[in-house]
Amino acid sequence: MGDLFSLKNKTALVTGASMGIGQAISIGLAHAGAHVICADCASLDTTIDQIRQAGGSARDLKLDLRDSILAARSASEVMPVDILVNSAGINCRNAAVDFSEPDWDDVLDVDLKSSFFLCREFAQSAFDSGRKGKIINISSIVAYQGGPQGVSYTVAKSGVVGMTRSLANEWGAKGILVNAIAPGFVETNMTQPLVEDPKLHNEIAARIPLGRWGKPEDMVGAAIFLASSASDYVNGSVLTVDGGWLVH
Repeated sequence: MGDLFSLKNKTALVTGASMGIGQAISIGLAHAGAHVICADCASLDTTIDQIRQAGGSARDLKLDLRDSILAARSASEVMPVDILVNSAGINCRNAAVDFSEPDWDDVLDVDLKSSFFLCREFAQSAFDSGRKGKIINISSIVAYQGGPQGVSYTVAKSGVVGMTRSLANEWGAKGILVNAIAPGFVETNMTQPLVEDPKLHNEIAARIPLGRWGKPEDMVGAAIFLASSASDYVNGSVLTVDGGWLVH
């Protein structure tokens, strides 16, 4: 059974790998045996060091996802790879009536547009080389219920779900399986304002059936499953990892 979840001899490209969920998934995939290309515009030293200290294999790749075409071109230099994880994301917390055009564009560019062009680059390189592969997009529970004070993030993460399903339909028969993970409330730099508000943090935790916020490491098992041969008949799915938030 262990072989089902092994990523030995696989190469993964993970965006947003410098911190949070992207960092945890990078380390987790490396522990499962993959060589991980850690991509971000921020320093990746901590992620790379943790992987190598644990005996894993990794390298860095500088990607600025605000320019999706340039990012895809840079990523093409390390392709083909076996696994793509689109984990990079930003948010802008503001009332909808106060949203500016840059507020909207920045979030959509990083969270949705760049993910599509990286998916496209991944698939084209796989087709050209005759390889199969796995794509894992990171969405959010806000794709199902909306998120106040973050309309562009909700739209982007809803778009990730739609994109995942569309690409799964188009590429599944060609050997590219496309799935997504929808995290719930996870303690990361992005959610720090909520985490640092004791009243709000505790109210959210109390509504989660498991009674706690998620940690980035809670996403690793889902990522390994979707990246490995254990999920070879899973395509177009969105795996919610939220401690039961959506069913409460």
